[in-house]
Amino acid sequence: MSKVDRRILKSQEAIKKAVIGLMSEKSFDSITIQDISDRANVHRATIYLHYTDKFDLLDKLIEEYINEMREMNGYVCELDWRDANLVYFEYFERNYLFFSTMLASKGAPSFRTRFLEFLIEEYKAEVDVNEEKNHGLNEEIMGCFMGTAFVGIVEWWISKGMPYPPEVMASQVGILLERVV
Repeated sequence: MSKVDRRILKSQEAIKKAVIGLMSEKSFDSITIQDISDRANVHRATIYLHYTDKFDLLDKLIEEYINEMREMNGYVCELDWRDANLVYFEYFERNYLFFSTMLASKGAPSFRTRFLEFLIEEYKAEVDVNEEKNHGLNEEIMGCFMGTAFVGIVEWWISKGMPYPPEVMASQVGILLERVV
């Protein structure tokens, strides 16, 4: 297994933080590679060394967060709804700037779409349409309902500045999900 040069990792991290910071200040469309370069304190060529353009950078950044949630899901699937939600809400809290920027940004609607697709996929695996309370319900519709509700509550929580701690959110959302599933 080859090690990645720490300077490369440091540059990539600075570039990612720069684009998130800039997106929290202005629209993605108005951000230039030079803006990112200046904010990250790296040469433009360094950005192009790792990303084709700012759209590739945004796409890879979004994919990184979705993959982290996918990896977390491997762990949380063994937990009850409340404990699983706590892991996610703590993650959203730790990464507040990213989630608040992506969910509020007009330039990154692809994040919300990919976040929702990820959740629908995960919820469909959890839904049991053979349970009596779910008799006659469609698995796809249930997954979509749950995913959309979860994205909506995360958007609300983030946009309101996280008015409740992750523990309260996890408990409340966990109770609601237990009623559905």
